Formats: sequence, structure tokens, C-alpha cells
Amino acid sequence: MTDSATIAEPALISPKGYARLGIEVSPALNELFAEEYRALRPRAPIPPIEVRFRRFTSLNTTIRLREGQIRASLSDLLEGAPEKVLRAIAHILIAKLYRKPIDAGRANAYRRYTSSEAVVRQSERIRQTRGRKRIGSALGAVYDLDEVFESLNTRFFFGLMGRPQLTWSEYTAKRLLGHYDAAHNTIMVSRVFDRKGTPRYAIEYLMYHEMLHLKHPAASGKCPADSGSAPRNPFHIQSQTGSEL
Repeated sequence: MTDSATIAEPALISPKGYARLGIEVSPALNELFAEEYRALRPRAPIPPIEVRFRRFTSLNTTIRLREGQIRASLSDLLEGAPEKVLRAIAHILIAKLYRKPIDAGRANAYRRYTSSEAVVRQSERIRQTRGRKRIGSALGAVYDLDEVFESLNTRFFFGLMGRPQLTWSEYTAKRLLGHYDAAHNTIMVSRVFDRKGTPRYAIEYLMYHEMLHLKHPAASGKCPADSGSAPRNPFHIQSQTGSEL
């Protein structure tokens, strides 16, 4: 439902085995997914379906088809979701797996639920407690993010904004140019900009944009302007070979 979480697993694990691993298998969800499968593929035989909740660090959901069996994993943050939302998730995942059109109403139901204030706050708390974020250094080869932040803070915020953790990305990311992570109070800027050919105003623009997220927290999700394209889809699908479709 953001970073992808694909967990390797044995071919077969008993329900008791899942319980020992802290993974809850949900027979009711299996039936719900089967009903949504039938609605999308009325003439196809329903394959074995196994759905379980996992302790993801976000609202991730995954689905894969392996050896004729559908296996779906949902974040345990979704355990208390209304049936309408769970049906929307099942519809979206199965539709993506078989490349079927996604019903707009189902997609909107999912987005409304996951963007609600309560779910966003719970998701951020879970990310704080479960997630680990790699923090590098604010001092790059050319630009010092601490200095850039304080310069903008003085010019536009009267020097009153508290400085969060500032870091260059670990790799030269070209899709995610920068982002503010509220769960870890961190602003990250892509290392692709830390070079002599990058004008300072480009770094300042990115930093200012993320400072606005810090001052005016968004209701949920990543801002499309933070990346070179649309935000990453939280639904992850894997094929028979395990590669992403």
C-alpha cells in the first residue's frame, strides 16, 4: 500500500507455522479474494488462494502467482479495514495480476481509506517503530545541505524552522529527487545533484519544496513533484518467476 516488501518463503507452511512466524493467515480473506477473482474471471477455474497479514513497515500489499497458486500478503495495518476496502484491495491486486481494467470506484474507496487522517497517523507510527532509515551525511562533495537549509530558513522562515535530519541519498537516484520523511523527520536529496555542474538554485528549489512539506504536512502520500514521475504504486505484483510485472 511504498517501499516494496517481498519476503521469501517456503513452498508450504502450515497455519501453525505461520502463527509461530507472527504471520496471520485469514480464511475469510481467502474467500473474499476468491469472490473477487470470480467477478473478474467468471469462466476461469479459481486457483488455490492464500491471503495473510504481515508485519510490513507500511501499507504494502503484494500478490504473486506461483505454481498455479495465488499468494497475497497485506500489511497488518489493514486488519481493521472495512470489508468494502478489503474487497477493493482484492479487486485491484487480482486485476493487476491478470492485467484487467481496475474499477474506478474500487480504486477511490482504497485511496479514501488510506488517505484518512487516522490511517496516515497509524502508518507513520508503525514506520517509526518498525522501519529503519539509512541516514548518510548532509555534507556532500560539492554542497552542504545543512548550509543550504539554514540559508533558506533565514530567507523565508525567519530562521524559526527546526532543522530535521538532512542527508544525501545513498545512491544517485534519478526518479525520487527528494522527499521529506515525517516518520523519521528527515529530508533526503538525491545525490545526482551533488556535482559541480548543478546550479545552487536547483538544490535550493528542492530543499525549499521539502521544507514546505515539513512546515505544512501533507494529508498522506508522496507529492508527485518529489519524483520524476508519478508516486510509486503501493500494489506490487510478481509473476511466476518472481520478477515485477
